[in-house]
Amino acid sequence: METLRLETDVLIVGAGAAGMMAARAASDEGAEVILTDKSLIGRGGATILAQMTVAVALGEAEPDSPDIHFEDTMAGSRGLADPAIVRAIVERGPEVILEAERYGVKWARTPDGKRSQAFAPGHSRARCVYVDILNTGGATSNGLKKAIWKDGKIKRLKNVMITRIVVEGGRAVGAIGFEMEDFRPVSIAAGAVILATGGLTEIYERNSASANMTGDGFILAAEAGAELRDMEMVQFFPIAHLFPPLVGIDPIMWDPFRYKLGGRLLNGLHEEFMDKYNGEVAGKYTAARDQTTLAIFREVEAGRGTPHGGAYLDFRMVPEDKLKEAFGPVIDLLRNQGVDLTRDMVEVAPMAHFMLGGVRVDDGMRTRVPGLLAAGELIYGMHGANRLSGNAITEALATGRIAGETAARERGAADPAAVERAAEEERQRLESFWHPIPTDRDTASLQAFKRKLQRTMWKGAGPLRTEQGLSAALEEIRALRGELREISLARPGKFALTLVEKLEAANLLKIGEAIILGAMERRETRGAHVRLDWEETLDTPVSSQLTLDKAGEWQLTTVPLSVKA
Repeated sequence: METLRLETDVLIVGAGAAGMMAARAASDEGAEVILTDKSLIGRGGATILAQMTVAVALGEAEPDSPDIHFEDTMAGSRGLADPAIVRAIVERGPEVILEAERYGVKWARTPDGKRSQAFAPGHSRARCVYVDILNTGGATSNGLKKAIWKDGKIKRLKNVMITRIVVEGGRAVGAIGFEMEDFRPVSIAAGAVILATGGLTEIYERNSASANMTGDGFILAAEAGAELRDMEMVQFFPIAHLFPPLVGIDPIMWDPFRYKLGGRLLNGLHEEFMDKYNGEVAGKYTAARDQTTLAIFREVEAGRGTPHGGAYLDFRMVPEDKLKEAFGPVIDLLRNQGVDLTRDMVEVAPMAHFMLGGVRVDDGMRTRVPGLLAAGELIYGMHGANRLSGNAITEALATGRIAGETAARERGAADPAAVERAAEEERQRLESFWHPIPTDRDTASLQAFKRKLQRTMWKGAGPLRTEQGLSAALEEIRALRGELREISLARPGKFALTLVEKLEAANLLKIGEAIILGAMERRETRGAHVRLDWEETLDTPVSSQLTLDKAGEWQLTTVPLSVKA
């Protein structure tokens, strides 16, 4: 099939909030843009699933400023955030929130017409805007889609899997991939490339991600020569739904209602326990996510967990009229599935939710590879060892705008010839990867393979880590490399889904190894990274740095940070 050959000023890979905002920003600077996604534009990734709040120092609920937001975020990061990145994001936060509003995102308002701003743990001010009910992410995505849909300078390519960033003469000059619907090769020459592919939490057995969040951008960046930082730092959302089974409701739905109503966390003995770990007052919600996650697991470890291995979330002390007001139509969804919050508790437990580490960038979202930028959940620097609630969409919108502006202003000349040369080499690599010498494995093995990988990562490199568990997980991950190589795929017909799945599995394997190597090197407990065999926190924070060598193997070094950072 003939290759689809394209050329543009700015290529953006990933079309969640960060990618769409980057496209809007680059176009605003006069650049021609191609926006690609391996799903539908604005429908894949994490943004569309986000239910809760967006932290921004608007100061409409109480006096606030980007300086205070900066200090809160730095304190919440447990010493690992990059001050320059945090500063860049919180200072642009108010601007991009108001920009999103112009695109039709209807932030909730108070009776006197101000934007509602809620308090969230770790923030010293009520600064989190939101869209009721449970629709902040969906509304943000829809607003951004409207902002880019009729722009003639923005070309959108859905269902395109990018497999390689082309680097020529030390500079990113484009990318190579294929259309998933009919397996047509795609070559895109570009003056600058922005990676905005989101996170990697699909690597874990319990996760809140969409299934296509498989860490592709981290691997694309590293293979192009970019540096990754603190890949061991994965945030586990503490009160994700565990039991009873619910249909049609996102598994992490409980947090916004705990904001509003102060639901109690109880152990399996029906005792409140957060005060023992964090001094959290009954009925209040003040502990940060890393603290709550550890507290729940400590109770389970001590034999005080719920029947399914978590904690109870209890709203029974809340008057029924207040429950109905806060939950809105969700109260009926729950009742239809046998959950009456006036008399029933639900079981909750942590699940993988957000990637805290990632691609190292400067305050213009540039990686160390000229012409290659990154934005959104993909980057390192904003969150350190713990993300404050509400800071994710702020990060996506602000870094997307910054990356789009930088790419448009500093873009180089596209090099179609270099991209085409690389495309032929990439096609040969993929052919060998997908269709090795046939063995007794078949395409059905891919799903079993992924489940095995997810279980391995959850058990050995999940919320609670030890040297023994990490070593066993690393051994298993490296054994799975050979197993994946042996899976020989049939050549695709109409839709190249199995080819995508094998690529995603390879990316997850590589990502899993990065997480484990960083976790083994970090011999301390800090924020989201809990080592049961190293429970103390080091006085001087250290950041782990990962790069890929010419053989495609991870090289890890550590970088001391200032105590203030």
